[in-house]
Amino acid sequence: MNELIARARDEAKSADENGRKQLLDSLRNLSYEIETPQDTMQRIMFLHVQTTVIRIAYDLRLFKIFVEKQGSTTVTALAEETKATIGLMGRILRYLSSVGCIKEVEKDTFEANNITQALAMDGVQGGVHHLFDTFGPVLQILPDFLKENKYHEIADVANTPLQKAFNTNLPAFLWIQTAPSNFAHFNNWMTVQHMGMPIWLDIYPYQDKAQAIEGDVERTFFVDVGGGLGHQSIALRSEVPNLKNRILLQEQPMVLEFAIEHPGVEKMPYDFFTEQPIKGAKIYYLRNIIHDYPDEKAIVILKNLAAALAEDSVILIDDMVIPDVGAHWHATQLDIALMAGLASVERTREAWYELIEKAGLKINQIYTYTASLRDSIIECVKE
Repeated sequence: MNELIARARDEAKSADENGRKQLLDSLRNLSYEIETPQDTMQRIMFLHVQTTVIRIAYDLRLFKIFVEKQGSTTVTALAEETKATIGLMGRILRYLSSVGCIKEVEKDTFEANNITQALAMDGVQGGVHHLFDTFGPVLQILPDFLKENKYHEIADVANTPLQKAFNTNLPAFLWIQTAPSNFAHFNNWMTVQHMGMPIWLDIYPYQDKAQAIEGDVERTFFVDVGGGLGHQSIALRSEVPNLKNRILLQEQPMVLEFAIEHPGVEKMPYDFFTEQPIKGAKIYYLRNIIHDYPDEKAIVILKNLAAALAEDSVILIDDMVIPDVGAHWHATQLDIALMAGLASVERTREAWYELIEKAGLKINQIYTYTASLRDSIIECVKE
């Protein structure tokens, strides 16, 4: 057994990101294959406990404390620092150690491990809060919601479990802007969602697009439509620092207030359900936008962009393209979450082609850059 574990560790160290994920999936599948019914029961029935206890640990700042200490610490010391009772602190720490979130050194003594380091990151904390505080109540309602609706797919953005969970008539993206804490956690999570994974700039030939217009300095090069805090615009600008053409971040005014300042990226308030004001840009880029909307809404967004295209313009949709067979659980879990909260979907390759055709566009090429999520650049052009 020790030899097998050592081999797995060695393979992980030498593997690229794709190979490392394949190894993880193989070990996970092996674990499932050798489970007894008792093992299966224990694994599945208590899944929600892990997120709950991690959420409590965030309230106590436990992961940051462990990382800051850079060494082992005791139950008593942590209880004193957090004002929790010693008994409760011991129970929390023993659980966190048992699921690998911290390392038990000896009796009542613990220290950080690699999982602790990850959980201490602000973006990861934002993700746990988002999935627990926002999607937790939504997923609790999902079974009864589907039963009441005769197990039809959820297609109305204003009639999902989220509206029932938070007693609102607003679609998810409007409601979350009325809940500052939830909105902050969501934006925080977006900064690390693809942490450590390849990015679209690793595979898409943006240099060719830049070279094609560098003599026409009045033309906008890149419009980041609904681009959040501007990370993708800034990443692109760092790759083409000498290009004189504009790189433009378009977002809702509330989001732009928090957007990162960068001298090479301009900001513009914009609602992508309205006419696109920038005409004839070389690239219009949509990162994780279309997957947030059912077909009816997605077509409106795409048609607004299609109307602004020049003959050589492209629309780049940066989203997952689910394979018809062998979809990864990283992708399918997001699909269920999007359905429950946004009435949307992670689309298969076939579904993407159907959607793009309905929007009066055609897919020129698909560039896939991550292995598990199948994140891809779907390059669309005029028909």
